[in-house]
Amino acid sequence: MQNNPASLPRRRLLTGSASALAAAGLASFQGQALAQAAASAAKPLPGYASFKNADAVIVHSSTTIETKRSAFGSSVITPTNQLYVRNNLPTPPESIVADRDAWAVQIDGVKKPAKLTVAELKKMGLETVTMVLQCSGNGRGFFPSKPSGTQWTVGAAGCVVWSGVPVRDVVKALGGVADGMVYMTGTGGEVLPAGIDPKTVMVERSVPAAAMQDALLAWEMNGEPVSLAHGGPLRLIVPGYTGVNNIKYIKQLAFTAKESEAHIMSHGYRISPPGAKGDPSQPSVQEMSVKSWINSPIPEDGNQSAGKVQIQGVAFGGMNAIKGVEVSIDGGKTWKQARLIGPDMGKYAWRQFALQADLPKGTYTLASRATDDKGNVQPETRGENQSGYNNTSWADHAVTVTVA
Repeated sequence: MQNNPASLPRRRLLTGSASALAAAGLASFQGQALAQAAASAAKPLPGYASFKNADAVIVHSSTTIETKRSAFGSSVITPTNQLYVRNNLPTPPESIVADRDAWAVQIDGVKKPAKLTVAELKKMGLETVTMVLQCSGNGRGFFPSKPSGTQWTVGAAGCVVWSGVPVRDVVKALGGVADGMVYMTGTGGEVLPAGIDPKTVMVERSVPAAAMQDALLAWEMNGEPVSLAHGGPLRLIVPGYTGVNNIKYIKQLAFTAKESEAHIMSHGYRISPPGAKGDPSQPSVQEMSVKSWINSPIPEDGNQSAGKVQIQGVAFGGMNAIKGVEVSIDGGKTWKQARLIGPDMGKYAWRQFALQADLPKGTYTLASRATDDKGNVQPETRGENQSGYNNTSWADHAVTVTVA
């Protein structure tokens, strides 16, 4: 579902671009978006997320809440009460955060397996990392094929600060990774429905074991205990990887010889060709890549006054730091280098960018294109896939504004 009708991005179709949509297709997409926006406007915040700022988010469902593009503001860190929510299963009961230090996680696939409480983990090490947390489907709403799932635009992402114990320190204390273990597999502590095979619904994901070097078992987010809505009392944080790999309510962290056989790993979150179903032979949705978008000015702001304007937004490189961002006011025909502003909070965080432009009366298609420090450039077109994952297209994320 999309923002309210007044806030829907309007993008000029790019002549000759591989990402251009047929006019009829775009009209159909916008019509559906308007209907979805009307439906979402009446949805209240679910109880576990009642602390969210209702004016800053879009409630798609009881398990999916999106940050409005207009709410990102001009700071690096996304406030907790505006950060998106995406849960694959119903949220566990509030009772699991009543005694946070008592929550325990089983560590397996190490030479000295152990079950450790949060209180014990707090004695083993401490580190803080700022990183972009982004749902794999962020940008799905721009796919003309209308993949099933929440029609996120840009708001299934945020830049947040996590504190916890480095996984590498825990592993070292337990004798190191056992021989032959090449994956790090996290299992969530959601309550599973009775009477069915747990592997069909459980949240369990595997990433390369090397990811443990920057991973945390985190108990704090943005300076506060991790809320139930965001995976408290303890969440596995894997910087640079999409949100589904950052396991909420983690109850087991295992180093394994094979990927998890849970459906969410073996078949879910796979980059499948259009029309195909996910299977283990297809790439898994894991590492993020270079991406950016503009947060101001945008259509939600209404018509702009002619004259000087600060075009600003955010950019991130996934696994790499951001080197630079270009901005276009003519739908990608010409580009100007923007300034990176604000603090650099590490390669996993996003960078703010700004470009001062003098805009006479008229209509402008504003786009941003980021480059990371490895030379990877944000692409013009999306990678088509069945589920609408990993949309980094700068053309899709462009906005059209009117200067009066």
